[in-house]
Amino acid sequence: MKELLEVIIKGLVDNKEAVSINEKNTNEITTYQVKVAQSDMGQIIGKQGKMAKSIRTVMKSVASKEHKKINIEFVG
Repeated sequence: MKELLEVIIKGLVDNKEAVSINEKNTNEITTYQVKVAQSDMGQIIGKQGKMAKSIRTVMKSVASKEHKKINIEFVG
């Protein structure tokens, strides 16, 4: 799932080298902390947070097929 998230994020940003994704596992929930360049943060979040919400929706649907719970945090 981390690879899928990385493909989605790198497809949206201009500075692909600045993308880093940290994975933290706690109990039942896996948290992904997505870090991008400050100049790309607006592209990831989108107007009124719509892009971030869409990314979370896609990733949560993939996780539910694998019977997992995930959380995605966008770190500046």
